[in-house]
Amino acid sequence: MRVSRFTLGLSVAVMLLLGSCTTPKDIAYFPELETGSIVQAEQMLEIKLRPEDKITIVVSSSNPTLASMFNLMTVQNRVGGTTSNTRTVGNASSGSSQVAYYTIDSKGDIDFPVLGKIHVAGLTREQVAQKIANILIESSQLKDPIVTVEFANTGISILGEVSSPGRYEFNKDHLTIIDAIAMAGDLKINGMRNNILVMRNMGDGKMEAYRVNLLNAQELASSPVFYMQQDDVIYVEPNDKAKRETTPNGNSPYTASFWVSMGSFALTIVTLVITLTR
Repeated sequence: MRVSRFTLGLSVAVMLLLGSCTTPKDIAYFPELETGSIVQAEQMLEIKLRPEDKITIVVSSSNPTLASMFNLMTVQNRVGGTTSNTRTVGNASSGSSQVAYYTIDSKGDIDFPVLGKIHVAGLTREQVAQKIANILIESSQLKDPIVTVEFANTGISILGEVSSPGRYEFNKDHLTIIDAIAMAGDLKINGMRNNILVMRNMGDGKMEAYRVNLLNAQELASSPVFYMQQDDVIYVEPNDKAKRETTPNGNSPYTASFWVSMGSFALTIVTLVITLTR
């Protein structure tokens, strides 16, 4: 009887330990991808300007003196620069640079030197550059204008279970959510990879919510939020293990030692019952 009890207890302990050592399946990104796999995004979503956006516009020409008429004077220490909590990625303008910004007004216009009001809302930066160049040529202001448009305050907020949460400004037309997560130092091990929340600013105070899954590459690429837009918010929720850690002994029932102790306790009870019923 002693041998059988010992064998039973050892078997229970081994089974519990093996059960607690299983490898999680929700950690690695894109586990379905193999060598040669192709993932296709449904559309290349570009950033289009909207009211309250800030941009920089520089006009160049073979006649620098004439071109200078169409450039704002550089101003130091402008209000509205980035704060100490804002990271800058790429060539996005920061508060320390000597750059004058155009702020798009509520009607979607900017007030451009000499040319006056120009409607830019709903346009990409490439389209804005081409529009201004065309106006300069058609009005015989400049024969060979080169117009460069850059984003000045295009940013996203990344919150939750990432290494470096915060607001990140960028100057890139096709920033993916993968790029954005990399900017924040990747997800922590306790971040929920299959249910990431993305809130998109739709204007007029409206935000639209999307859920994305980093465990399925094609599903992610097909999402409307695969490409980031200005003022997107990414929130990575903690997984169940991390949530349980907010309460005392929350994860105790999920540890091997807990179940070994429970198995030992159960074996003691069984032994006691057998002894008493002899």
